[in-house]
Amino acid sequence: MTKRFAPASLAAALLMAGCSFIPTYERPQAPVPAAYATAGTAPADAAPAAAVDWKDYFTDARLQRLIEAALANNRDLRVAALNIEQARAQFQIQRAAQFPSVALGANASRTVNASNGNLTNTYSVGGVLSSWELDFFGRIGSLKEQALAQYLASEEGRKAVQISLVAGVANGWLTLLADEELLDLSRRTLATREESMQLAKMRLEVGVASELDYRQAESLAQAARATLAQQQRQRALDENALALLLGQPLPDDIRASLTGARLADVPAMAAVPTGLPSDLLTRRPDIRQAEQQLIAANANIGAARAAFFPTISLTAQAGTASTELSGLFKSGTWAFTPTVSAMLPIFNAGRNQAALESAKAGREIAIAQYEKSIQSAFREVSDALASQGTLTDQARAQEAQAQAESTRLSLSDLRYRNGVASYLDLLDAQRSLFAIEQAVVQVRLAQLQNQVALYKALGGGWSQAPEKAPS
Repeated sequence: MTKRFAPASLAAALLMAGCSFIPTYERPQAPVPAAYATAGTAPADAAPAAAVDWKDYFTDARLQRLIEAALANNRDLRVAALNIEQARAQFQIQRAAQFPSVALGANASRTVNASNGNLTNTYSVGGVLSSWELDFFGRIGSLKEQALAQYLASEEGRKAVQISLVAGVANGWLTLLADEELLDLSRRTLATREESMQLAKMRLEVGVASELDYRQAESLAQAARATLAQQQRQRALDENALALLLGQPLPDDIRASLTGARLADVPAMAAVPTGLPSDLLTRRPDIRQAEQQLIAANANIGAARAAFFPTISLTAQAGTASTELSGLFKSGTWAFTPTVSAMLPIFNAGRNQAALESAKAGREIAIAQYEKSIQSAFREVSDALASQGTLTDQARAQEAQAQAESTRLSLSDLRYRNGVASYLDLLDAQRSLFAIEQAVVQVRLAQLQNQVALYKALGGGWSQAPEKAPS
């Protein structure tokens, strides 16, 4: 029996390694310019963003703690990791279809002879090779390649989620710092305006100023109080948003350290080179994810094409039977029954053709999504680069304007106290200074968040480690 079964095993192995109808994969051309319109400011020998670990880019110890907490507790990242496990299991299911399924069965029965009433016992035991499709035309192999590409896409998807999470936590932290600075500014402004209101009231009582001056000062103080309440609300909302990313409340010691925080004290972030748009194809996990999905759609075409060809299956049974349980393996009757069947599709109302057309359309959709992911990445980098220089100029101009408005307020206050200028001039100077001081904080926040955006757009926030695909 062994000699008879060996050639069949060899033939089956050869059939299983049959042909494939998967189209030859060709990476689509990147539908973006060859270079960015705005050049970066990083040194040419600086490490690319994708090679800079987030711990080296964000050196604030408090921010590092928050990012570590988010990586451990964020639910979106947890779902992305579970998607990987699900895709791995799906790949193993498709891979298992390439191998035979063998089961061991045992049976015992008793029959009655109708003519004489004698009882006959029958015992049998043996192995069963279930219907095993010999993948001569590559249908199962194509489905396995599709499942593998989906698994790799889920791996890249997790990296993309982590990059977004790291950038989101960094932006949330910077926003909280800006909120604290704006709150401190509003408190100081409110205190100053309340002093001005009290002074205007005293001058009104002694007949030196009019009631109009007092009401104008009161209005300005109430406006500052309203702004303070608005910023307190925004501060609470921003902390809640950050807590959602962390998957836990903001630690008490970090919350306490925010008091008196200033964006100017944020540790500098390293400059990262932009490289060429073509570099994004290997640095951005979301682009690699879209490409793996395209490869999966391409493999699906191979499975759809193979459905037009015969399906060849092998079944077999081998075992022994006896009327005595004790003689089952000694004097029992041995039998081996192999069966090879083939089924060629002739008419199925166009189902196979429709499946092939659907697979081809799926590939075209995947191509469009892949190209869009490249275009989106190119835009994100271009936007960050375009904002880089202009934000620096804007910050420099607004800081100079704030200095000028501070001097103007001092002069307006002096002129009003000496009766040279009206109180309206003083109020206008106070309003202008408060507005520009808020704008200075906002542009500083925009500068820092632009650095985070560029780091994220270039694929930073994920440390590339060697990966082993399932076999």
